Amino acid sequence: MAPHDSGGGVVGVEALVKASAPGRLDFLNTHQDYKGLPVVSVAVDLRTTVTLRRGEEFEITSLNTGERCHFSKPLIEGRSFCDYVKAAVISVEREGVVLRGFSGELYSDIPIGAGMASSAAMLVALVGAMLRLAGRGADLYTVAELAYRAEREVLGVPCGRLDQYGSAFGKVAVIYPKPPVRVERLEMRGGVFVVLDSGIRHSTAEIHPKRQAELQEAVEILREALGVESEGYWDFPWEVLEARRDVVETLPQPLRDRVLFTLEMQKSTERALAYLRGADVDKALREVGREMLYQHHLLSRLYEVSLPKLDQLVEEAVAAGAYGAKLSGAGLGGVVIALAPNREVAERVGQLSSAERWWVVEIVEGLRYGD
Repeated sequence: MAPHDSGGGVVGVEALVKASAPGRLDFLNTHQDYKGLPVVSVAVDLRTTVTLRRGEEFEITSLNTGERCHFSKPLIEGRSFCDYVKAAVISVEREGVVLRGFSGELYSDIPIGAGMASSAAMLVALVGAMLRLAGRGADLYTVAELAYRAEREVLGVPCGRLDQYGSAFGKVAVIYPKPPVRVERLEMRGGVFVVLDSGIRHSTAEIHPKRQAELQEAVEILREALGVESEGYWDFPWEVLEARRDVVETLPQPLRDRVLFTLEMQKSTERALAYLRGADVDKALREVGREMLYQHHLLSRLYEVSLPKLDQLVEEAVAAGAYGAKLSGAGLGGVVIALAPNREVAERVGQLSSAERWWVVEIVEGLRYGD
């Protein structure tokens, strides 16, 4: 890995580094990244900031909780705050980067367990700061991939690449997660997002394995029926099923619903992206809002990851003037995101909702260094 920053410039060794990464909204094609299908992320102005100084051992304190992580060798014990720090160290060192130690602080505005990728933002900021501190800056693809490996391979969280790449690249990003990973930037012309927090916390590590196990079972049946080559749900050629819905209909429940969800979400996202790339901005926002509502319906009915409270927040948002709304993240808790025509309507959506708390958010850049 050649030493370079996100802009390609050479990075010198610094005594102190500050890096921050944003939370993200799971905008379109939720629960599809771990299937190798494209997903759309929106980075928002709630950030995690890490400040690191060179040191002899590894030490970092969470300014949110007061937790102090101190170690000389990164041995994973679970999935605590300290384990995430250790996982970032392990992932970076596996890339051949020598980390001699650091001390520092971490602070985050992103709510934990709310479906806004708090853990991914933490890892992206940590990895970026560690690389910069070691004089081994990296492009956004490298930072995002090392953050992904920290969470997926080191910690064993069954996530896809949406969160880490969405946080690292920022703005509105279409992420094509099959290696070699590709990120396409989109311009969001108009519209304002509001985030409605249900107050119900969830765990990706508890939700994803169940759906992934169901998908794997379905893929094994489909693979034999269709004679296609595939190791699993992550590399299955889902597109072949569009012409073979008859085979999908033979699957037992709930496997049939999980596969139908996969196909319908992908088609909905393709329609939404076509609208966003079109010339008519007002039509695009209205149509994308409709697709958001449809995707929430799929998440609720075919994937069964919604809750009555999340459904209620979606209904309230639309009643208050939002073009559309859907859950964000793994589901079974967390936040609902709504797309409003302007800030005034977005404020009204928040005020009239039964959310525990809410934010009108702005779309922001991804990983950045300094203040």
